[in-house]
Amino acid sequence: MIGGGQLARMMIPAAIELGVDLRVLAEAEGMAAAIAADRVGDYTDTATVLAFAREVDVVTFDHEHVPQDVLRALVDAGVPVHPGPDALRFAQDKLVMRERLSELGLPVPDWARVQTTAELDDFIAGHGGTAVVKTPRGGYDGKGVRVVRRAAEVSEWFTTIAEDGGDGALLVEELVDFRRELAQLVARRPSGEVATWPLVETVQVGGVCSEVIAPAPRSAGRLADVAADVAITIAEGLGVTGVLAVELFETSDERILVNELAMRPHNSGHWSMDGSTTGQFEQHLRAVLDLPLGATGSRDEWSVMVNVLGGPAEGSLTDRYGEALAAHPTAKMHNYGKAPRPGRKIGHVTVSGDDLDAVVYEARAAAAFFQD
Repeated sequence: MIGGGQLARMMIPAAIELGVDLRVLAEAEGMAAAIAADRVGDYTDTATVLAFAREVDVVTFDHEHVPQDVLRALVDAGVPVHPGPDALRFAQDKLVMRERLSELGLPVPDWARVQTTAELDDFIAGHGGTAVVKTPRGGYDGKGVRVVRRAAEVSEWFTTIAEDGGDGALLVEELVDFRRELAQLVARRPSGEVATWPLVETVQVGGVCSEVIAPAPRSAGRLADVAADVAITIAEGLGVTGVLAVELFETSDERILVNELAMRPHNSGHWSMDGSTTGQFEQHLRAVLDLPLGATGSRDEWSVMVNVLGGPAEGSLTDRYGEALAAHPTAKMHNYGKAPRPGRKIGHVTVSGDDLDAVVYEARAAAAFFQD
């Protein structure tokens, strides 16, 4: 696995249970997955990655930032790469992603490629005076995204992208009037089998996911069916292998629109580790190894995941285990092994049960023990 962050760390228990020897190429010493990192090196360096790949059967990732030339070199060397470079390029570049989703006839916000402030101002004027501007590469958790009323508010982005070797283009989209945000996870193996989890509702705070409710309330029937169809169409149309997260808007006029894609296990699927028959990390390993996929139904009527953001002002998460776990014995705590820092995801709590209000309360209360 390339990338030694929290997703690689959370893959370790699933790998142990499946009897899979998981090896990690970490970018730096002391990363979250240090327990499995037998090599530290630059994932942007072709020679380093090829040397790592000679010791494994399949390469996968915990982020989408490995350069295309490195990915192509792996494929040329005969290394199975999942997801492959042809699929990952749609997660690496939002403009390429929007173009492909539009070609597939999938529901997306109205959008445009803009290379000048004049083009951006024209789009803003044609969409009610407000628009969302995104950098095509590198943005996540609210980074590289701005709601603007004038092109001058992001004029420096045009210059920065051009200086970084791009064509200076930004992605601009309509500001969607949505009632809530949803996420649909799907897994696909190279031989074509697909499996979807229940549609979930995500709650964002400051552009960062704070809570996930599975399944999304009031989603049974047509909404869940449409979301699953959209995710499967994307997975098949883009040639995705492994886990794919499709982030969605449910609009005020009862449509769903595709917002973002993540070609890896995703924060919106962490609830499945405790709440589903097959968690997303086990499923990802099954998929990239082309093993039969597991059942994805919910173990309980409801599961709620609450992220621990920032963490305690002093000490570590483990310092608070005794009091927190005693007060909330139904809560499942997952520690990412990261140092506390304002706004940083350093862990999450999941609670499952039959009463949604009670489950939400328990999950929030348990997570609160780890935050100041």
